[in-house]
Amino acid sequence: MTAVLLSSLSFPLTITGASVALPSLTAELGASPTQAQWVVTGYNLCFAAFLAFGGSLADVLGRRRWYVAGVGLFLVGSVFCLLAGDVALLVVARLVAGTGAAIATATGQSLLAAVFDGDRRTRVFGALGTVLGIGLAFGPTASGLLVDSLGWRAVFGAPAVLAGLALLLCPALPAVAGVGRRVDWAGGALFTVGLGALIWLFVEGPGLPPAVVVAVAVVVLLCGAVFVRVERRPDPMFDLELLRHRGFRGYSLVAAAMMGLLVPLLVHLPSYLIDVIGLDAAETGLWMLMLTAPSVLLPGPGAAIARRSPLVLSVGAVVVSSTGVVALVVIGPDVAPWALLVPLVLIGTGVGLTTGVVDGLAISRAPQGKAGTAAGLFNTARLAAETVALATAGSALAYLTAESGSTVALRVVVVALGCTGFLAALAAARLLRPS
Repeated sequence: MTAVLLSSLSFPLTITGASVALPSLTAELGASPTQAQWVVTGYNLCFAAFLAFGGSLADVLGRRRWYVAGVGLFLVGSVFCLLAGDVALLVVARLVAGTGAAIATATGQSLLAAVFDGDRRTRVFGALGTVLGIGLAFGPTASGLLVDSLGWRAVFGAPAVLAGLALLLCPALPAVAGVGRRVDWAGGALFTVGLGALIWLFVEGPGLPPAVVVAVAVVVLLCGAVFVRVERRPDPMFDLELLRHRGFRGYSLVAAAMMGLLVPLLVHLPSYLIDVIGLDAAETGLWMLMLTAPSVLLPGPGAAIARRSPLVLSVGAVVVSSTGVVALVVIGPDVAPWALLVPLVLIGTGVGLTTGVVDGLAISRAPQGKAGTAAGLFNTARLAAETVALATAGSALAYLTAESGSTVALRVVVVALGCTGFLAALAAARLLRPS
């Protein structure tokens, strides 16, 4: 369990660290705005694209083996991030790290689901939520201090150290055997290519010729159509029977909504605070702590609420965070950071109450032998929504900033994100209400 928690701490650290380091690494490496966006989006793209396939492989080939492979791949990618001399190598290293993080995340959660059950499983996933919350909460602050004292490369070194410690503990993990079914290579390839093309289209689409946009969109649609057909065969990567469970769909939607609200702000708000309001990296990290600190304190209370009413926890958390996102419309170059305190705390409260807890609720809906597949499908829904939201928000900010300035752009984006969150809360309430 300790190994899984250590690796789970390193994955959010590398996301928040890259966000705070973007202004410094962009200046040193001479990266364009699009290249800088790929430093963050590329990691998320691979994380989302390989989660489901990684979980499926874990169920078939054995969970400890694939967990070790995922953590090792993340470690290799992080080391190359630390050593990168140009932005192209940095982006490639982030792709490798994202792939390893995806495999380790899906496999680690399925290990926990296989070893623990009942109230113990709820408590373990609550602990997982606390660890993830620590990574989210202190990532911006620690990264800001590292950037100011040691430079941007240091933000990739800390996750590498944690991953190395997790590898040392891997021999103590239980060897949960695979279930002996075939590997769905065709489904994995179609899903990965289709999702990757979709996210690439969101990031690069505004600058592409219309013919290229249409061609990539056709590839996405073809991959999706063929994927659905392939998944009807025996032993699919995605057990579509899981999607028949309203609870699984509802909790997946809640998790997707929370990350779709949080991650675009984690990535783009630090740059605004530094470039427009004039804070330095360390000060920015401290203010981002207002957004992320509730993720440390609230997974435990969230688990307690979930035992009484999962519906109240899930829908209420999305509503609270969406309210906070819309309230960020007060932001501006002359606004004191104190004016952002309540919106940031509201967003963090909703995220903190559900971090790790909703994961356990969703995965518990799956049969024991399909826990890895369920973890992969659940996290894929969350990460795909997060990555699409991040790419869309980044493209919208770039376009609107050129037209109307960065403050108007950010205000439009936060209102759009918040309204999307309210719609997700309504949909989740319908899925999770008792039949």
